[in-house]
Amino acid sequence: MTSFRSTRNAGGLSRRALMRLAAAGAVGCSASGWIEALAANAAADPKRRKACILLWMSGGPTQTDTFDPKPGHANGGEFKAIDTAAAGVKISEHLPGLAKRMNDLALIRSMSTKEGDHGRATFTMRTGYLPAGPIRYPTLGSLLSKELGDDSAELPNFVSVAPVRALNPAAFSSGFLGPQFAPLVVGERAVTTPGGGRDARNLSFAVEDLNLPAGIDPHRSDSRLALLDAMRRDFGGRHPGVSPVSHDDAYQRAIRLMRSSAGKAFELDEEPAALRDAYGRTPFGQGCLLARRLVERGVPFVEVTLSSAQSSGGLGWDTHAGNFDAVKQLSGVLDPAWSTLIDDLRTRGLLDSTLIVWMGEFGRTPKINSNAGRDHFPDAWTAVLGGGGIKGGQFVGDTGVDGMKITDRPVAVPDFLSTICKALGVDPMAQNLAEAGRPIRLVDPKAKPIQEVLA
Repeated sequence: MTSFRSTRNAGGLSRRALMRLAAAGAVGCSASGWIEALAANAAADPKRRKACILLWMSGGPTQTDTFDPKPGHANGGEFKAIDTAAAGVKISEHLPGLAKRMNDLALIRSMSTKEGDHGRATFTMRTGYLPAGPIRYPTLGSLLSKELGDDSAELPNFVSVAPVRALNPAAFSSGFLGPQFAPLVVGERAVTTPGGGRDARNLSFAVEDLNLPAGIDPHRSDSRLALLDAMRRDFGGRHPGVSPVSHDDAYQRAIRLMRSSAGKAFELDEEPAALRDAYGRTPFGQGCLLARRLVERGVPFVEVTLSSAQSSGGLGWDTHAGNFDAVKQLSGVLDPAWSTLIDDLRTRGLLDSTLIVWMGEFGRTPKINSNAGRDHFPDAWTAVLGGGGIKGGQFVGDTGVDGMKITDRPVAVPDFLSTICKALGVDPMAQNLAEAGRPIRLVDPKAKPIQEVLA
């Protein structure tokens, strides 16, 4: 039997990670090295399109108990800090998988936004602008999918998995870009929706209404669609404008998806059970697996929300009380899902072209309150970038020994979003026309990308 290569294969995947994914069914007969070689060839293909997976942490995750620990200080809390694969970078003990993959990640420890309200902060982080005035700013996924997407694709260019939009629905909308750039939403949850626990084995992210209703055969369906098309063209001829055209485009995309086999991308039972277990049988874990399946099929932007780790639902990261128990459980969902996503993308030659972004709307106070919790803290917190276009194995910024303020390299929201654009090969100064023909750039012109993390 041919042996595995001793250190790293052609695709950059470690022997241990490859063997683990092989056991999980993520790769086939790779002993000869042909899977690795195919992955390497895919990674080197200059024609391959960029993609972004946003891991959205609804509620505001605590930086001190995840990626910016403060060992030895009273603000540090109950968790230990552990070494990572990157020299000098420590993170929480409850993220051991990510610690091993730190060379793929860059920690931005000096985010500062000044918006401490959930709704306003969510809007700011997801659009780059304050929620003020008449302009309906598009969410990040709409902006980037417009730049990276393929109008002829059968699958949507933007998919949102298990979002909690109640905090600020406008922060999740396509805004002035129109409905053709709105996300396809699957598995949406209210703030009180149960989190699915740790063994959601029957979880499905199937797209609703793709199949024909009972009693309607394809011929009858085509007749109805033909009638609708005639009415649409008649209406559009009498009422020309952006809105009818945008609505029609979105409708045609839906019909195209209904008539194709692309909807099978959402059927997770096609994946080996062991791989699904590796991601974690949770809404977030299975959402990350779905994100890989979609990116693999050419979808340029997918966001997956982690809002709860318990069956009680709620905003799990909003840890005003019982912070440490909650964050331990959330980390237990986050760590295997994100770690397996990194390995899975790399195995398929997709990691170098897929940017992974981890963020919430703000951080949480380093100081622990009387309820063993941490409150809203937008002044100095952490976001993470990894994968394609990013130099991993480092952190940017410093919040001192106590985490209370930024002591080095503050990063504003436009700076962060501009960095995301640059990593994806998108010009952050590109413009779209808002209402009344006003030009709006993707990112504020004053933004300064974080050059040290860009590959």
